[in-house]
Amino acid sequence: MQIKQKEWHDQWSMFSDEELSVFLQYIYPYTLEDLRNKDVLECGSGGGHHTSFMAPYAKKITAVDLNTIEIAKEKNKHFTNITFLEDDIATMNLSCQFDMVLAIGVIHHTDSPEKTVQNLIKHVKSGGLLIMWVYSLEGNSIVKNVLEPIRKTFLGNTNRNMLFFISRMVTALLYIPVYSVYKLPVEFLPYYKYFKDFRGLSFKRNNLNVFDKLNAPQVDFISMERAKGWLNEDEFKDIHISQYKGVSYRVSGRKM
Repeated sequence: MQIKQKEWHDQWSMFSDEELSVFLQYIYPYTLEDLRNKDVLECGSGGGHHTSFMAPYAKKITAVDLNTIEIAKEKNKHFTNITFLEDDIATMNLSCQFDMVLAIGVIHHTDSPEKTVQNLIKHVKSGGLLIMWVYSLEGNSIVKNVLEPIRKTFLGNTNRNMLFFISRMVTALLYIPVYSVYKLPVEFLPYYKYFKDFRGLSFKRNNLNVFDKLNAPQVDFISMERAKGWLNEDEFKDIHISQYKGVSYRVSGRKM
């Protein structure tokens, strides 16, 4: 079982994520209407922000997280159709299956993404949907080979308040190239599609993205080849894998 990681509790105590439009892009090609009257398992509920987007549509949500369940519960206390469980999504055994299983932005932070996906598959009922969003290996060479070594070497033991300050400064500095060079038709630049999306988000949301990159205690970047191997065509149909903003993958399928 993966150990608790205080970094996530700190992050979701400091930030909120109210960008519904981003969540809708993460679950593409599905929409919130696909959750209508469904029994949903949310794996890695974090601060409960995605939970709050889904709750008005789903019949019932079981939200699982190892580190931040009390934060998610407080945010969603006005909903009566959510059950919160503190557990490791890689090893949990809920002894039931669900119409939809979602894991948005969490699998790449687990000890073994492949083991985690296999455990999620066990919780999808026949005819049910599995929807995942993960960081991609392709398109993330700078984050993987430059930012990650800096984070591991210098920021691992940094006070979270100081890390918050650093992330705000980095976010503010990013606005200079994003609103100058990256507005030119130079699509060969790294993160060109990502920074186009950056311009459409609030400073607060962009700050969250930067803080997340500096704060995450571990991250595994998933190649297209690995993502394709997660859903076996003998077990799933309607398999969908697409890159999002050049830095992540949306992976989904319907269990047969």
